[in-house]
Amino acid sequence: MEIQGLPGRVLAEIGPAIASGEIAEGAVLRAEELEERFGVSRTVVREAVRILESMRMVEPRRRVGITVLPRSSWDVFDPMVIRWRLAGAGRSAQLRSLGSLREAVEPAAAALAAQHASDDDRRELGALAVELTVTARAADLESFLRHDIAFHAAVLRASGNEMFAHLKDTVGAVLTGRTEHHLMPRRPREYAVRLHREVADAICAGDAEAAERAMRTIVVGALGELDATLD
Repeated sequence: MEIQGLPGRVLAEIGPAIASGEIAEGAVLRAEELEERFGVSRTVVREAVRILESMRMVEPRRRVGITVLPRSSWDVFDPMVIRWRLAGAGRSAQLRSLGSLREAVEPAAAALAAQHASDDDRRELGALAVELTVTARAADLESFLRHDIAFHAAVLRASGNEMFAHLKDTVGAVLTGRTEHHLMPRRPREYAVRLHREVADAICAGDAEAAERAMRTIVVGALGELDATLD
């Protein structure tokens, strides 16, 4: 989610500064100082702080100010928190952490999707697999990313597990971060595209074991490529 307007301008600077540690845990921000710094009203500052508070990154305290909370309190699944962390010095650790999360969740989701996907889910996955193939061959990374995000979201949703489905924006943030920070090849690798087709085919056929195996190969391979790139 991209926050627009003046609150978005405040967040675009304060959020990454907190995420990177530039504004340290325990630091106290003053609303009046933020107003002056950004040339905005108290209402704008309150809206920006409200969003940071919803992410559990800060806590406004009466007669104290806006206190930066420890990392252990943050909503680390929030797509904006992920985006800010990926933009900072801790990018490698964040990507590896998220890669491990995908390895734990997405193969299981694919297996469940093979058992629970509706006809509409199966049609959507088949169509997205075709779009991934077409955009990969055209080396259209922007369109490929859009379809890739939609594909993984569709698998999570088709699992029938609402907690898995809720992770779609988190996975989407990971995929976006890999592309934005140039950790993807200029042309998506054919074997990765083929594996997405295998996932779709297995789900459509109701083959949970094959769906899980193909998805596991995708996420383990992505994590291995990431390690090689970051090292």
